[in-house]
Amino acid sequence: MTYLEKANAAAAYIQSQISQQADTLVILGSGLGGFVEVLEEAVSIPYVQIPYFPVSTVAGHSGELVLGKVGDKWIWVMNGRFHYYEGYELGETVFPLRVLSLLGVKNLVVSNAAGGLNPDFKVGDLMLITDHIDKFPSNSLRGKDATDFGVRFPDMSEPYDLAWRNLAKEKAKSLDINLQEGTYTGVTGPSLETKAEIRYYRNLGGDAVGMSTVPEVIAANQMGMRVLGISVITNECNPTDNKLFAHEDVVEVATRSGKAMQELVKLVLETKIF
Repeated sequence: MTYLEKANAAAAYIQSQISQQADTLVILGSGLGGFVEVLEEAVSIPYVQIPYFPVSTVAGHSGELVLGKVGDKWIWVMNGRFHYYEGYELGETVFPLRVLSLLGVKNLVVSNAAGGLNPDFKVGDLMLITDHIDKFPSNSLRGKDATDFGVRFPDMSEPYDLAWRNLAKEKAKSLDINLQEGTYTGVTGPSLETKAEIRYYRNLGGDAVGMSTVPEVIAANQMGMRVLGISVITNECNPTDNKLFAHEDVVEVATRSGKAMQELVKLVLETKIF
């Protein structure tokens, strides 16, 4: 069975369970599952029930596809995502995004928990992603099947939609949220960064570092989607600090700080600009 046939089968199953239409998808990162609480009339499908879907294996990722309303707008929410470090190929990590594109999704809001490389960032800050650096060893468009969803060589000069970014800054100001801006560096994980790697990523121009998002944003751009990206800064990556940090800390900080992200994304989605 081809990748496209599997995507069509998954899309058909989802459509058999949920009749509403939605053109926007929100992908929730580690510890950010609380966003589903802002949805009204929510219905969910566990990933394990959807044909050919990967399954979340990481703490802080619930593993369900949710449809609900923000204001009068229906949106899809992926409560849990898939990572290269879990053993999935990058084409598999973006499979749900491919499936939902077949169901009419044209807009993607992607969130993540990230380490702060920029010394001006504080734990708990939100960072509006303006660009990214791809340090994955492969690409989510690798292979002949990827061309079923768009061009082989998509333009990536503005992967994060400028109009959405400007709206997010406006809404953050209205909520009195200090919204940082910067470049996200995507790495494989799952080991956290060494001090030398922190210096290296800073020198590359990275403001935050994490283990997701980039493969999804590349696939979304290939399919012509508008993308908004927001990171929750869960720890400070300081090359002179000897403090130990663990994934449990990431989840705890993201859960605590995720409320501001939820309020911001909700306000952005309630404002129709497309």
